[in-house]
Amino acid sequence: MALAVTHLWRHPIKGHGVEGLGAVTLAAGATLPWDRVWAIADARARIAPGATEWAPCVNFSRGAKSPRLMAIRASVDEAAGRVTLTHPAREPLTVDPDDAGDAARLIAWVTPLTSPERPAPAFVARARVGMTDSDFPSIALLNQASLAALSDRLGQPLAMERFRGNIWLEGLAPFAEFELVGQTLRIGGATLRVREVITRCKATTANPETGLVDADTLRGLRAGWGHQDFGVYAEVVTGGRVAVGDAAALA
Repeated sequence: MALAVTHLWRHPIKGHGVEGLGAVTLAAGATLPWDRVWAIADARARIAPGATEWAPCVNFSRGAKSPRLMAIRASVDEAAGRVTLTHPAREPLTVDPDDAGDAARLIAWVTPLTSPERPAPAFVARARVGMTDSDFPSIALLNQASLAALSDRLGQPLAMERFRGNIWLEGLAPFAEFELVGQTLRIGGATLRVREVITRCKATTANPETGLVDADTLRGLRAGWGHQDFGVYAEVVTGGRVAVGDAAALA
Protein backbone atom coordinates (compact mmCIF):
# COMPACT_ATOMS: atom_id res chain seq x y z
CA MET A 1 0.00 0.00 0.00
CA ALA A 2 1.75 3.17 -1.24
CA LEU A 3 0.35 6.23 0.51
CA ALA A 4 1.55 9.82 0.72
CA VAL A 5 0.73 12.92 2.76
CA THR A 6 -0.91 15.62 0.62
CA HIS A 7 -1.86 18.25 3.21
CA LEU A 8 -1.42 19.10 6.89
CA TRP A 9 -3.85 21.30 8.83
CA ARG A 10 -4.31 22.49 12.39
CA HIS A 11 -7.12 24.33 14.16
CA PRO A 12 -5.67 26.36 17.06
CA ILE A 13 -9.08 27.39 18.43
CA LYS A 14 -11.60 24.58 18.12
CA GLY A 15 -14.19 25.46 15.49
CA HIS A 16 -12.63 28.88 14.89
CA GLY A 17 -10.11 28.75 12.10
CA VAL A 18 -7.85 26.48 10.09
CA GLU A 19 -4.15 26.81 9.22
CA GLY A 20 -2.21 24.88 6.60
CA LEU A 21 1.28 23.57 7.36
CA GLY A 22 4.19 22.20 5.40
CA ALA A 23 5.61 20.03 8.17
CA VAL A 24 5.05 19.26 11.84
CA THR A 25 6.67 17.22 14.60
CA LEU A 26 4.25 14.89 16.37
CA ALA A 27 4.67 13.68 19.96
CA ALA A 28 3.43 10.40 21.43
CA GLY A 29 0.06 10.69 23.13
CA ALA A 30 -0.50 14.27 21.98
CA THR A 31 -2.54 16.14 19.40
CA LEU A 32 -0.87 17.81 16.46
CA PRO A 33 1.03 20.79 17.95
CA TRP A 34 -1.20 23.85 18.41
CA ASP A 35 -4.29 21.94 17.33
CA ARG A 36 -7.44 22.58 19.40
CA VAL A 37 -5.38 24.20 22.14
CA TRP A 38 -8.31 26.49 22.93
CA ALA A 39 -12.08 26.24 22.59
CA ILE A 40 -14.85 28.79 23.08
CA ALA A 41 -17.44 27.63 25.58
CA ASP A 42 -20.96 28.85 24.98
CA ALA A 43 -23.49 30.17 27.46
CA ARG A 44 -24.95 26.71 28.08
CA ALA A 45 -21.63 24.95 28.60
CA ARG A 46 -21.43 22.49 31.45
CA ILE A 47 -17.82 23.36 32.18
CA ALA A 48 -16.54 26.13 34.43
CA PRO A 49 -14.11 28.88 33.40
CA GLY A 50 -10.58 27.71 34.09
CA ALA A 51 -11.37 24.01 33.59
CA THR A 52 -8.63 22.17 31.68
CA GLU A 53 -10.11 18.69 31.30
CA TRP A 54 -11.40 17.41 27.99
CA ALA A 55 -15.11 18.07 27.40
CA PRO A 56 -17.54 17.02 24.63
CA CYS A 57 -18.08 19.34 21.68
CA VAL A 58 -21.65 20.13 22.78
CA ASN A 59 -20.12 22.62 25.25
CA PHE A 60 -18.53 24.80 22.57
CA SER A 61 -19.31 27.24 19.78
CA ARG A 62 -18.57 25.54 16.46
CA GLY A 63 -19.54 25.34 12.82
CA ALA A 64 -22.31 22.79 13.34
CA LYS A 65 -24.19 25.44 15.32
CA SER A 66 -22.98 28.59 13.55
CA PRO A 67 -21.84 27.91 9.97
CA ARG A 68 -20.29 31.36 9.48
CA LEU A 69 -17.52 30.28 11.86
CA MET A 70 -16.32 27.86 9.18
CA ALA A 71 -14.91 30.75 7.11
CA ILE A 72 -12.36 31.71 9.76
CA ARG A 73 -8.68 31.26 8.91
CA ALA A 74 -5.99 31.11 11.58
CA SER A 75 -2.25 31.65 11.87
CA VAL A 76 -0.22 30.89 15.00
CA ASP A 77 2.88 32.77 16.13
CA GLU A 78 4.28 29.86 18.12
CA ALA A 79 7.01 31.87 19.83
CA ALA A 80 4.57 34.48 21.12
CA GLY A 81 1.62 32.13 21.69
CA ARG A 82 -0.61 34.43 19.67
CA VAL A 83 -3.22 33.60 17.05
CA THR A 84 -4.29 35.79 14.13
CA LEU A 85 -7.82 35.19 12.84
CA THR A 86 -9.35 36.41 9.59
CA HIS A 87 -12.89 36.21 8.19
CA PRO A 88 -14.48 37.80 5.11
CA ALA A 89 -16.95 39.70 7.33
CA ARG A 90 -14.54 40.79 10.11
CA GLU A 91 -11.34 42.80 10.48
CA PRO A 92 -8.29 40.62 11.31
CA LEU A 93 -7.71 39.95 15.00
CA THR A 94 -4.50 38.92 16.77
CA VAL A 95 -4.81 37.67 20.34
CA ASP A 96 -3.22 35.60 23.07
CA PRO A 97 -6.28 33.58 24.15
CA ASP A 98 -4.66 32.94 27.55
CA ASP A 99 -4.68 36.67 28.32
CA ALA A 100 -7.93 37.78 29.96
CA GLY A 101 -8.18 41.00 27.97
CA ASP A 102 -7.41 39.30 24.69
CA ALA A 103 -9.87 36.51 25.49
CA ALA A 104 -12.60 39.14 25.93
CA ARG A 105 -11.63 40.67 22.56
CA LEU A 106 -11.83 37.23 21.00
CA ILE A 107 -15.32 36.62 22.37
CA ALA A 108 -16.45 40.02 21.05
CA TRP A 109 -14.94 39.25 17.63
CA VAL A 110 -16.66 35.89 17.17
CA THR A 111 -20.05 36.86 18.65
CA PRO A 112 -21.35 38.49 15.41
CA LEU A 113 -20.45 35.29 13.54
CA THR A 114 -22.53 33.17 15.90
CA SER A 115 -26.06 32.29 14.81
CA PRO A 116 -28.45 34.38 16.94
CA GLU A 117 -30.64 31.38 17.79
CA ARG A 118 -27.64 29.60 19.31
CA PRO A 119 -26.11 30.13 22.77
CA ALA A 120 -23.71 33.06 22.73
CA PRO A 121 -19.95 32.60 23.16
CA ALA A 122 -19.14 32.91 26.85
CA PHE A 123 -15.46 32.26 27.65
CA VAL A 124 -12.25 30.75 26.33
CA ALA A 125 -11.20 27.34 27.65
CA ARG A 126 -7.72 25.85 27.32
CA ALA A 127 -7.44 22.08 27.31
CA ARG A 128 -4.53 20.34 28.95
CA VAL A 129 -4.23 17.85 26.09
CA GLY A 130 -6.23 19.42 23.23
CA MET A 131 -9.99 19.77 22.86
CA THR A 132 -10.47 17.28 20.03
CA ASP A 133 -13.87 15.77 19.22
CA SER A 134 -12.60 12.41 20.49
CA ASP A 135 -12.10 11.76 24.22
CA PHE A 136 -8.41 11.05 23.61
CA PRO A 137 -5.74 13.26 22.02
CA SER A 138 -6.33 12.42 18.38
CA ILE A 139 -4.99 13.10 14.92
CA ALA A 140 -7.68 13.15 12.22
CA LEU A 141 -6.57 11.20 9.13
CA LEU A 142 -8.56 11.91 5.97
CA ASN A 143 -8.61 10.38 2.51
CA GLN A 144 -8.37 12.42 -0.71
CA ALA A 145 -10.22 9.71 -2.66
CA SER A 146 -13.16 9.86 -0.25
CA LEU A 147 -13.34 13.62 -0.76
CA ALA A 148 -13.32 13.16 -4.55
CA ALA A 149 -16.04 10.52 -4.36
CA LEU A 150 -18.29 12.68 -2.20
CA SER A 151 -17.66 15.69 -4.45
CA ASP A 152 -18.70 13.62 -7.45
CA ARG A 153 -21.80 12.42 -5.61
CA LEU A 154 -22.88 16.00 -4.87
CA GLY A 155 -21.84 17.36 -8.26
CA GLN A 156 -19.62 20.07 -6.81
CA PRO A 157 -16.03 20.34 -5.59
CA LEU A 158 -15.75 20.18 -1.82
CA ALA A 159 -12.88 21.93 -0.03
CA MET A 160 -10.99 19.72 2.40
CA GLU A 161 -11.26 22.41 5.09
CA ARG A 162 -14.93 21.45 5.55
CA PHE A 163 -13.79 18.26 7.27
CA ARG A 164 -11.27 19.76 9.74
CA GLY A 165 -8.70 17.03 9.28
CA ASN A 166 -5.06 17.06 10.33
CA ILE A 167 -3.35 14.72 7.86
CA TRP A 168 -4.70 14.07 4.38
CA LEU A 169 -3.52 10.97 2.51
CA GLU A 170 -3.62 9.86 -1.10
CA GLY A 171 -3.27 6.31 -2.37
CA LEU A 172 -6.34 4.76 -0.73
CA ALA A 173 -9.57 3.77 -2.45
CA PRO A 174 -12.63 5.84 -1.47
CA PHE A 175 -13.53 5.21 2.18
CA ALA A 176 -10.83 2.55 2.51
CA GLU A 177 -9.54 4.55 5.50
CA PHE A 178 -12.19 2.75 7.57
CA GLU A 179 -10.29 -0.50 6.99
CA LEU A 180 -7.32 1.01 8.82
CA VAL A 181 -9.11 0.98 12.20
CA GLY A 182 -7.01 -1.19 14.53
CA GLN A 183 -3.96 -0.87 12.26
CA THR A 184 -0.71 1.01 12.86
CA LEU A 185 0.62 3.41 10.22
CA ARG A 186 4.08 4.81 9.72
CA ILE A 187 3.66 8.37 8.42
CA GLY A 188 6.91 10.18 7.78
CA GLY A 189 8.92 9.77 10.97
CA ALA A 190 5.93 9.08 13.24
CA THR A 191 3.85 6.00 14.04
CA LEU A 192 0.10 6.27 14.58
CA ARG A 193 -2.51 3.71 15.62
CA VAL A 194 -5.90 4.16 13.97
CA ARG A 195 -8.63 3.90 16.61
CA GLU A 196 -12.05 4.86 15.28
CA VAL A 197 -14.14 6.22 12.43
CA ILE A 198 -15.23 9.87 12.45
CA THR A 199 -18.99 10.47 12.25
CA ARG A 200 -19.75 13.85 10.72
CA CYS A 201 -21.96 16.78 11.72
CA LYS A 202 -23.54 19.78 9.99
CA ALA A 203 -20.31 21.78 10.08
CA THR A 204 -19.31 20.02 6.84
CA THR A 205 -22.30 21.53 5.02
CA ALA A 206 -20.79 25.04 5.22
CA ASN A 207 -18.46 26.50 2.61
CA PRO A 208 -15.12 27.36 4.31
CA GLU A 209 -14.63 30.36 2.03
CA THR A 210 -18.00 32.02 2.70
CA GLY A 211 -19.44 30.40 5.83
CA LEU A 212 -22.67 29.73 3.93
CA VAL A 213 -24.37 26.33 3.89
CA ASP A 214 -24.15 25.14 0.29
CA ALA A 215 -23.71 21.34 0.25
CA ASP A 216 -25.75 18.59 1.90
CA THR A 217 -22.71 16.49 2.72
CA LEU A 218 -24.53 14.37 5.30
CA ARG A 219 -27.31 13.43 2.92
CA GLY A 220 -24.71 12.67 0.26
CA LEU A 221 -22.87 10.30 2.59
CA ARG A 222 -26.07 8.54 3.62
CA ALA A 223 -27.37 8.23 0.05
CA GLY A 224 -24.07 7.09 -1.41
CA TRP A 225 -22.65 4.90 1.34
CA GLY A 226 -25.31 4.45 4.02
CA HIS A 227 -23.52 6.33 6.79
CA GLN A 228 -22.33 9.79 7.91
CA ASP A 229 -18.69 8.79 8.41
CA PHE A 230 -15.68 10.47 6.85
CA GLY A 231 -12.09 9.93 7.99
CA VAL A 232 -10.61 8.23 11.05
CA TYR A 233 -9.11 9.23 14.38
CA ALA A 234 -5.63 7.99 15.25
CA GLU A 235 -3.32 8.36 18.24
CA VAL A 236 0.40 9.01 18.01
CA VAL A 237 2.35 6.00 19.29
CA THR A 238 5.85 7.17 18.34
CA GLY A 239 6.60 10.82 17.70
CA GLY A 240 8.47 12.18 14.71
CA ARG A 241 8.45 14.67 11.88
CA VAL A 242 5.71 14.53 9.24
CA ALA A 243 5.81 16.69 6.10
CA VAL A 244 3.71 17.13 2.98
CA GLY A 245 4.95 14.58 0.46
CA ASP A 246 6.05 12.03 3.07
CA ALA A 247 5.27 8.39 2.45
CA ALA A 248 2.88 6.43 4.67
CA ALA A 249 2.46 2.66 5.01
CA LEU A 250 1.26 0.01 7.42
CA ALA A 251 3.85 -0.45 10.15
